[in-house]
Amino acid sequence: MLKAELRKKYMQKRKALSIDEAFLLSEKIFENFIQYFKPVSGQKVHIFIPIEKFKEIDTQIFINYFLSRNIKVFVPKIVDTILISVEIFKDTKFEINHWNISEPVSNEDSGVLDFDYVITPLLYCDKKGNRVGYGKGFYDGFFESISEETKKIGVNYFNPDENIDDVWENDIPLDYLVTPTDVLSFFNKGFE
Repeated sequence: MLKAELRKKYMQKRKALSIDEAFLLSEKIFENFIQYFKPVSGQKVHIFIPIEKFKEIDTQIFINYFLSRNIKVFVPKIVDTILISVEIFKDTKFEINHWNISEPVSNEDSGVLDFDYVITPLLYCDKKGNRVGYGKGFYDGFFESISEETKKIGVNYFNPDENIDDVWENDIPLDYLVTPTDVLSFFNKGFE
C-alpha cells in the first residue's frame, strides 16, 4: 500500500481505540520495551511527547520510569523546521505549541548525538522497518544526524501487516518495533 493510504487506515484504527484501550496497550508496549532493552542509569533516551488528539502511545509512562532511574531523557522540539533534542528533568517547564503538542519551553539543543535509544512515533511500520509518520520528514532528518550505534525504535499499537510500496531513497528504516505483543528486530532486512 502507499504511505498515504496506510496513514489514513492507521489513523482510523487508532481513533477507534477507546482512551482506556490506548492506555492499556501503551502499558504493554512499555513493559515489552523494558523487558527487552533493559535500560540502565546513565543511558540516554530520546523520546517523543504524545499528541493526545492522535491517541499516540502514552510515553509519559516511559519518561517517568527513565527519570526515576537516572536515565537521561531528551525530547524533540521543532525550531525553524529542524527537530532538536532538548534534555528534560522532573522540573522542566512545558508549553503547548501551535500544533497543540506539549514541548519544553527551552530552545536549547542538547547537542547529543550518541543516544542509546530513540523512541519514535509512527502511524505504521512494515516488516522491513520502514515507517509511515505524519509526512513531515522530521525524523528522517534527525536519524541522519545521530550516531549509527543508536537504536531507532518505533512503538505502535499494531503489528506489521502490509508492505509500504512507496519507500523513498532517503527514508531511514527503524531497527526495532515494539508493539503490545512483540518486539521485532529489522537488522536482517525484516522478519518473516
